[in-house]
Amino acid sequence: MQDRLFEDPDLVRFYDAENGWGDDTRYCLALAGQAASVLDLGCGTGLLAAALGPGRQVWGVDPAGAMLDVARARPGGSAVTWVEADGRSVRLGRRFDLVVMTGHAFQCLLTDADQRALCDTIAAHLAPQGRFVFDSRTPAREEWREWTPELTERSFDHPALGRITAWNDVSMDFATGIVTYQTCYRDQSGNIQNATSRIRFASRNDIAQRIAEAGLQVDQWLGDWSGNPWTETSPEIIPIGRLA
Repeated sequence: MQDRLFEDPDLVRFYDAENGWGDDTRYCLALAGQAASVLDLGCGTGLLAAALGPGRQVWGVDPAGAMLDVARARPGGSAVTWVEADGRSVRLGRRFDLVVMTGHAFQCLLTDADQRALCDTIAAHLAPQGRFVFDSRTPAREEWREWTPELTERSFDHPALGRITAWNDVSMDFATGIVTYQTCYRDQSGNIQNATSRIRFASRNDIAQRIAEAGLQVDQWLGDWSGNPWTETSPEIIPIGRLA
């Protein structure tokens, strides 16, 4: 299913206003350290990849052309090699010191096969001493229950459109762990743009199995982007690892 939130320019223009620098991108920027090459899978509008670009070889991969249009135009975007491709199947013919996937993009992979394919892509692009990191929300916290219109209504200023009001709504398929949520934006004239998205809440054990099947191993399981170890009550599942 296509997701207008990432593929429609009318909606992509709201992305950076709501998704600027966060704990995940700051952590990965620091994690890159002396890495000479970085692959950003699901790079979106390229905020992190562009920041990583100076002094490194950085590639950003995303399936949404509208997101990459923003990435190419952002300051520092010319230093990154941008590729419009599916992270499950892309093969770039090169290996990287660090492979990252932020913003819970891993949750857009809705089946075990999808998740395994993404882990295969990571393995195919890691240098012998390279590391990988990605994130997924911990299912037991049921964060999705808070994604209702009443709890998510918010406002922000868009540089071209002025004051924007946004909200979400949500439903959960407990059999699959897949959440379907709507994102709505209303401008000052009352015009509403909306999109429907689907993400999967996978357990740490399931994620660990997909990682192992791809010939990867985890050195650390973090529970948040502050670097705390994972526990069953952690908000995040963040594996940091390498080739097995």
